[in-house]
Amino acid sequence: MAKKKKNTDIQPEKAAEVIDINITEVLETNYMPYAMTVIVSRAIPDIDGFKPAHRKLLYTMYKMGLLTGAKQKSAKIVGQTMVLNPHGDASIYETLVRLTTGKSALLHPFIESKGTFGKQYSDMVYAASRYTECKLAPIAEEIFDGIDKDAVDFMDNYDSTTTEPIVLPTSFPNILVSPNSGIAVGMASDICSFNLVEVCEATIAYLNNEHITVDQLLEILKAPDFSTGGLLVYNREKLYEIYSTGRGSVKVRAKYSYNKANNCVEITEIPYTTTIERIKDAIVKQYKEGKIKDITDIRDEIDLSGLRLTIDFKRGADYEKTMAKLFKSTSIEDDFRCNFNILIGGIPRVMGILEIIEEWCAFRIECLRRTYIFDLGKKTDKLHLLYGLKEILLDIDKAIRIVRSTENDKDVVPNLMDGFGIDEIQAEFVADIKLRNLNREYILKRIDEIEQLEKDIEELKGLISSDRKIKNRIIKQLRAISEKYGIPRKTLIVYEDEIEYIEPDEEIEDYPVTVFLSREGYFKKCTLASLRGNDVQKFKENDELMFSEETSNAAEILFFTSNAQVYKAKLCDFDDQKASNLGDYVAAKLSFDDGEKVAAAIVLKEYEGQIVLFFENGKAVRIPTKSYKTKTNRKKLTGAFYGGSNLIAAYKTGTAPEYLMLSDNSRALLVKEKQIAEKATRTSFGSAVFTLKKNQNVISVVPYDKSTKNLIKESRYRKSSLPSSGAVFEDYDPEINQQTLLSD
Repeated sequence: MAKKKKNTDIQPEKAAEVIDINITEVLETNYMPYAMTVIVSRAIPDIDGFKPAHRKLLYTMYKMGLLTGAKQKSAKIVGQTMVLNPHGDASIYETLVRLTTGKSALLHPFIESKGTFGKQYSDMVYAASRYTECKLAPIAEEIFDGIDKDAVDFMDNYDSTTTEPIVLPTSFPNILVSPNSGIAVGMASDICSFNLVEVCEATIAYLNNEHITVDQLLEILKAPDFSTGGLLVYNREKLYEIYSTGRGSVKVRAKYSYNKANNCVEITEIPYTTTIERIKDAIVKQYKEGKIKDITDIRDEIDLSGLRLTIDFKRGADYEKTMAKLFKSTSIEDDFRCNFNILIGGIPRVMGILEIIEEWCAFRIECLRRTYIFDLGKKTDKLHLLYGLKEILLDIDKAIRIVRSTENDKDVVPNLMDGFGIDEIQAEFVADIKLRNLNREYILKRIDEIEQLEKDIEELKGLISSDRKIKNRIIKQLRAISEKYGIPRKTLIVYEDEIEYIEPDEEIEDYPVTVFLSREGYFKKCTLASLRGNDVQKFKENDELMFSEETSNAAEILFFTSNAQVYKAKLCDFDDQKASNLGDYVAAKLSFDDGEKVAAAIVLKEYEGQIVLFFENGKAVRIPTKSYKTKTNRKKLTGAFYGGSNLIAAYKTGTAPEYLMLSDNSRALLVKEKQIAEKATRTSFGSAVFTLKKNQNVISVVPYDKSTKNLIKESRYRKSSLPSSGAVFEDYDPEINQQTLLSD
């Protein structure tokens, strides 16, 4: 018989219901809980200086008895931590690794380790948890001070099978001692580490004077300190900003020495934010690209003694210039960007150092007060029991008779209460005393504790009611911690003016050029080839030539402006142009301030000799050219020259033996260069040269060399002593006059 065919018709699925929901409602109900969880429970540290993952791990190790016991396998610790942290063994072990002495990521690691845990300064991998062992370091004792005495609140773990502390009652400002970094949703946190001794001293200073200023704080808490060492480039203004706002950056550079015998540089400390592999890869890349040519080899020589990266140089190579280039182009000099974002009462706040210390002190005062309240309760209970025991001392035999004559066990306590006038708790305590202890010696020994307990209780009551007394206790603890665990700074401080910045030689194509600057501030660089056959310069309407000079493409140019500032630029930064072009507008090219204009320009190949400055008020000065030389590659110099009067002209000394000055009332004066006062300070106005009447000004200053120019009555304009009012300008020869007035 044929089998009955099954019904294979497929019923169409019912389409899902589409519900229109406002996007803001979806974000509020779905995304916001996730965002807040990441912020509060994962990425941002609390005032104790720990993220939840750190706290869960350390508390688990504390409960395992690893503060005093022997080291245990990391795998076991990770497994125990999963009772509080369900995010998996890999992430827990990674957290453990960062807190170990082996990793050296912290100035004061909280976990003593045995095995391979990698290094902060290297990308080397750490061993699996089954091969490594660890326990809590001695300093970890300070982060659990009072945790068993109700110092902090506890909460249920993820499945409500046990409890864990919301924060740890750290007895020093760990938030500033241990570095932290985390990325949350819409915010991040980057906290650098500071030296423990300096942090304790700064906190003590705040506890003694809550009105301490940031400037005073900078004298105590000098700068960040990193576990990888290095040299911190001290900039007080930047540190002031960080200490005040919690945002900013500090510059850290590698520490190296030159081995003359082997012609190599040995780098022994690097910035906290980089690794030796990253540095090595960057140097190798630049060598392959031909940007660095003086290096023959680079070796990673990390061993048991620590970090060492060796760079070999060619014979005769200038290692300082090569290192200067590497400081600029690799992470052997790097910035640590600070963003002191911390959870305060479950709310993220970006705070300066003083605010952080203030919040920690308030937190610590509350922890100690809760500890003292706990101790007070315990001592009060004990005193209450001893008061009951004291009543028994009056007639021990009576107590024994009451117990012996009582037929039912449940009646012993009531009978003792009636016989001696004590309460139930005291009677229970007396009833539980062993028979061997019902003697006068034992009871007297216990009663002797009453006097000390009464003193302790009074002291605790005084502490609980007085913030000042608690602060004194905190100061005492901080001094003890500083003395016990303090270490010298690892990151040494160098001041910017102590660092000799050597500008690396850039491979600049050098060739002859002629530069032109118009009075409206248009600048162009022309090659000799472009000027052949077409040297007519193009200017905007009502504009004219202010300055021109034949030089080379490798030279630098200084633009003196109407705001008493100087902008430095390299000619190679400007494109070659034709004479028919207007050129680059300097104010836009170099980002002048609003309304700022070019007043003069000077081309330099070396910062030697002097510069002569002439001002509208008739003053002039000679200042050293080297005063405009900078160790850093700064392009803008403020307060670059005297700002009390408009600058009319600037020339290099030796441009001409004399200068012809013209005033707006048609008077002229020939001034010899050697008559102009020399000053060492670039903001000096020198001395008066041209005497002017009220509301009169100098309008033009041009070099005068009689071998190329010749005034008909030049002797009239020379004066043996200065200042002088000069003489009426009467040289009206059109050709000479035009040449004199318009030449630069």
